[in-house]
Amino acid sequence: MFGRWLGNRTNRGGGAGGPLSAVPVPPSAGVLSCRVLDPVNEPVRHAEFAVSDAMGRKVVTGGMDPFGSFVATVPAGDYRLAVSAEGFTPYRANTTVGESTHASLGDVMLQVAHPPALPDAGDWEIDPLHSSVGFTARHIGLARIHGRFNSFAGAIRMADRMENSAMHVVIDAASIDTGVKMRDDHLRSGDFLDVERFPTMEFYSDRFVHKGGSRWAVTGGLTLHGVTRTVTLDTEYLGVGRGLEGETRVACRATTELHRDDFTITWQTMLARGIAAIGPSITIDLDIQVLPKG
Repeated sequence: MFGRWLGNRTNRGGGAGGPLSAVPVPPSAGVLSCRVLDPVNEPVRHAEFAVSDAMGRKVVTGGMDPFGSFVATVPAGDYRLAVSAEGFTPYRANTTVGESTHASLGDVMLQVAHPPALPDAGDWEIDPLHSSVGFTARHIGLARIHGRFNSFAGAIRMADRMENSAMHVVIDAASIDTGVKMRDDHLRSGDFLDVERFPTMEFYSDRFVHKGGSRWAVTGGLTLHGVTRTVTLDTEYLGVGRGLEGETRVACRATTELHRDDFTITWQTMLARGIAAIGPSITIDLDIQVLPKG
């Protein structure tokens, strides 16, 4: 990755009549800006930036505008800029922002990153000791409740062509755990998961679709509460590595959002002013490691 710097990196107040000349800046601060481009000079609109001070503390973070640019006002001082975008190698640079000055890094060109190597074809199984199936739900319209399922198993048949792979995961519904026994007992009851009638949740994949870089979409049927719906796991493939005993491991992260009504889990109680005690959707977060099936 490399950067291309255009014009003066530091300009007093953005120049007379410049676009930043009318931006109010505190006396002890300055302006930092940058535009992020891909190798064919197109803006990388989905890039994200983080500006850290000399102590490594993040000062400001955010995304780019439709032109691939950002402008931030920061206290005068020395900074470290990091720019990241899916499918590109991260960019890092040091810069100094003076009082009442504009520190422009000009155009930064990101280099396309090589995706991690895909695993070998064959049968693999989830390692439950190094994996987690978590979820997040809205509570009383304000906070979030976090939980997990402690018992699950799964297998993946990796094909020579990754797009032809298949996955099957089974989750023990009764293993739900939010850290509060009374709440967990209620979630196991007929109001929610009804684990006596529906002891497991199952996911069978239909297809793997490469979205670019390390991103994949894994689509399939999820059976929950006796109802099967098509869901898509937004998946980040993390690559192949070696464990402490030399074993081969493959890791990924995935997330999806489920709507309770889609699975006929409709229990609800309303608080004052019509606020629902539990939100209508649940975010699922997966951290998975798999091992060759032996």
